[in-house]
Amino acid sequence: MQQPVLQIKDLSKSFGKNHVLDGINLSVAPASVLGLMGENGAGKSTMMKCLFGIHRKDEGQFLLDGKPFSFRTPHEALEKGLAMVHQELNQCLDLSVADNMFLGRYPTRFGIVNEAKMFRDCKKLFQQLNMNINPQTIMRTMSVSQRQMAEIAKAVSYKAKIIVLDEPTSSLTEPEVEKLFSIIRDLKKQGVSFIYISHKMDEIFKICDEIAVLRDGKLVMQKNAEDTDMDQLITAMVGRSLEKRFPDVDNEPGDYFYEVSHLSTRYAPILDDISFKVRKGEIFGIYGLVGSGRSELLETLFGIRSIATGSITCNGKRLFFESSQDAIEHGFALVTEERKFNGMFQKGNITFNTVIANLKNYCQPSHILSDEKMENAAKREIKLMNTKCLSPQEPISSLSGGNQQKVIIGRWLEGLPSVLLLDEPTRGIDVGAKYEIYELIIRMAKKGTSILVVSSEMPELLGITNRIAVMSNHQLAGIVNTKETCQEELLRLSAKYL
Repeated sequence: MQQPVLQIKDLSKSFGKNHVLDGINLSVAPASVLGLMGENGAGKSTMMKCLFGIHRKDEGQFLLDGKPFSFRTPHEALEKGLAMVHQELNQCLDLSVADNMFLGRYPTRFGIVNEAKMFRDCKKLFQQLNMNINPQTIMRTMSVSQRQMAEIAKAVSYKAKIIVLDEPTSSLTEPEVEKLFSIIRDLKKQGVSFIYISHKMDEIFKICDEIAVLRDGKLVMQKNAEDTDMDQLITAMVGRSLEKRFPDVDNEPGDYFYEVSHLSTRYAPILDDISFKVRKGEIFGIYGLVGSGRSELLETLFGIRSIATGSITCNGKRLFFESSQDAIEHGFALVTEERKFNGMFQKGNITFNTVIANLKNYCQPSHILSDEKMENAAKREIKLMNTKCLSPQEPISSLSGGNQQKVIIGRWLEGLPSVLLLDEPTRGIDVGAKYEIYELIIRMAKKGTSILVVSSEMPELLGITNRIAVMSNHQLAGIVNTKETCQEELLRLSAKYL
């Protein structure tokens, strides 16, 4: 039996009285992919942060090729052959792809950055990985999926022995996912090992050799992928059997409440002549490939992007939002795709992030903000969303990605919106928490809220919506009744204008 390339022995970590990791024993085989799964807050991120020297472990030992180690910084880990691609990308958006690739290790000649070599090496790496990315492109102008692929290439450039991929496909299209899997398989042949963190169980079974599951800070399973199945995996993750992936969609939409008519936008990427109607209390899905205009549509409806032509009508009243503040005042809410980039205030606590969009609701008669009202609102949403945290005063940055998402959704629920716009609401969220959010969406629809939900996951849209609109190349390709459609039809419509 081969010696593991990485071993984690008796790892424990606590924050105050909160025991986040409890006696973890885990191993990664050479030239293999270990799938790491668990509910949000199970301890996956904390374990990785201890491994990379971001957090100091309380107890335990790490071994690389049988030799004990303890990294003090992520940079030291990189130098020793451990790299990580985070779900929330940390990139210098106003620099080029090549600059981001070589940040902190620029090639120099006579003490001056050798840009020619930098671009040449970067281009060579992308060619080796079969990635169509221009090294001179400014990072901000790229889609999230392109930036994610660039970050994966950067990890490869360090010639790492072990690469940790945290939700690597959360923003990738199906062809990009297949390309990533091809890259992983090629690197495995070269002896590279991977820790693959994901909530997408179909991917886990497709690419992983072994699967490990954390629950409440403990390792409850590590098995060969071929020796387990989806039901066993879900039971290990949530501690109970989850018979149905989606709750019953039993809302009964009312009359047409919200109408978009011949909508086009002013600036690129330009949406072209989009029209649809949404009923009161309807869950209206929006599907399309990455770059099809899904997020741009929601941003336009929320007043972030400028309308060139067309109209928006809600409850018989024509609307024109000059800003997102206008949209909020008219009962609209938007949960954005990238929570870290434009969804939350990272330096604020849970209470601040919960109340920030509805401050007038927490004022005393004297118009002074009430600390008691704000904290009660945070506690109310923590209970409603089943958010795992220590207190409302805990910094939102200390929560897992899924629990951060719950806080953000709770913020908008506090405003009791009449139209709720959700852009990838379950991105990076575990199967148990997804089910809770699906139940919440259906419950809100039954109370009369009209919900527009964008998702890259076709099973999700087919599982929780009443109708689905499909975007193709910034145009509306068609609208289908959920009960009468299938994945093949959605894919066919998404390619209609390509």
